[in-house]
Amino acid sequence: MKQILCFGDSNTYGLVPNENRRYEWGVRWTSIMDEGIRDKGYRVVEEGLCGRTTIFEDAYRLGRKGTDVLPILLETHSPIEAVVLMLGTNDCKAAYGASAKDIGKGIEQLLDQIGDKVAPDKILLISPIALGDRVWQPGFDEEFNENSVAVSKELPKVYEKIARKRGIHFLKASDYAKPSLADQEHLNEKGHKRLGEAILREMEGILEFRRSVAC
Repeated sequence: MKQILCFGDSNTYGLVPNENRRYEWGVRWTSIMDEGIRDKGYRVVEEGLCGRTTIFEDAYRLGRKGTDVLPILLETHSPIEAVVLMLGTNDCKAAYGASAKDIGKGIEQLLDQIGDKVAPDKILLISPIALGDRVWQPGFDEEFNENSVAVSKELPKVYEKIARKRGIHFLKASDYAKPSLADQEHLNEKGHKRLGEAILREMEGILEFRRSVAC
């Protein structure tokens, strides 16, 4: 059975908004995708981690820097047929002071690592959902600030440009899902369903070798 690696943060892990637990199988988008491609001879490898960034070190949690662990995972799960990459939300935290272009440079480093193992036409880059406008306020996630929200909304344009340049596939998550009102940051069940179905449609085209590159 061929493998598809899904590399991301808490919205790939499936964190339930405002709760320290994970959505069950059948709810999180990675499982929706898996169930849609199993009969075609593929399986999804879920590699989502809460707090994961592209290139930034988290001062309070070890192992969150994506470029440190992605090469290991690519080797661990080899051979890999395709990769779905959705990161960038945590890079928007105030502590990093990163612009959308800075985050894009981190994404490019990850894509360089993936490119050593997987062909460009088997890579799907997803810009994450934008942060909610109140995410930085008391009662939500004060690791973000007002600028974090603005930066998160600029990511789709930056990511799409990267996808065009590299000849890889692109999907804008915010076209299909919004952050939960409960925490202004994570997908709710409806969001997982809509995003999962959208990614599944895109991945079916990729796996059937129909050229569907961002344009």
